[in-house]
Amino acid sequence: MRQRILWVLFLYLSGAAFTSAQTAGIIPSVEAIIASMALARAENQARFRSYIVTRDYVLFGKERAKTKSQVIADISFVPPATKKYTIQKAIGTSFGETIVRRMLKSEVEIAKDYASTDFSPDNYDFRFILAEDTGGQHRYVLELLPRRKDKNLLQGKIWVDAVTYLPQRIEGEPVKAPSWWLRRLHIELRYGEVGGMWLQTSLEATATVRILGPHTMVSRDLKYQLSDLVAAAHLQRQP
Repeated sequence: MRQRILWVLFLYLSGAAFTSAQTAGIIPSVEAIIASMALARAENQARFRSYIVTRDYVLFGKERAKTKSQVIADISFVPPATKKYTIQKAIGTSFGETIVRRMLKSEVEIAKDYASTDFSPDNYDFRFILAEDTGGQHRYVLELLPRRKDKNLLQGKIWVDAVTYLPQRIEGEPVKAPSWWLRRLHIELRYGEVGGMWLQTSLEATATVRILGPHTMVSRDLKYQLSDLVAAAHLQRQP
């Protein structure tokens, strides 16, 4: 308990120091950025609440103009670690639905042990690359160096908001191939705010599938159903 209190105190004091450094135009050290990321991550997880997201998956072949399949799924999340999914619609080649089901199954398993794949010092070493300003937003770009060979860890880059210290974008390749069928798999994740929570809201994965050639899977969140909003709507209907 004493160690935990000291760690929280360290993060709090570090956060204050980062704010002062940022105001002064000073780029904090990698260690300071990582500590601030940990604090932001903990605060974000404390805001998690139940939701259902409707997500659209589209599979393309070599030509992005031609859709090979489309899958729409509902994914429910109940804090702290329970995810379930239901396929609502699947059109086109069955290969697309097979891929989506594998992706969702992996997402459910990862949710059970989120800490094992989190972008934290337990799983990654970080190297500072640069600070950049894009579209009026200030970000720190860090290199992600996985500490072990795991198909759920990415070797690549993470873009961290210099104010909130939450991830905005992540790009990379799995340090270990998730399947014999996939070669040169590249993944891009993007994040956004949903009802006060900071969540991954889109994904794009490109790979060469053995025998079938290049393919791209694009997913994006269409809508969210938050538990408190559902409850509020239900109460309003009561006589």
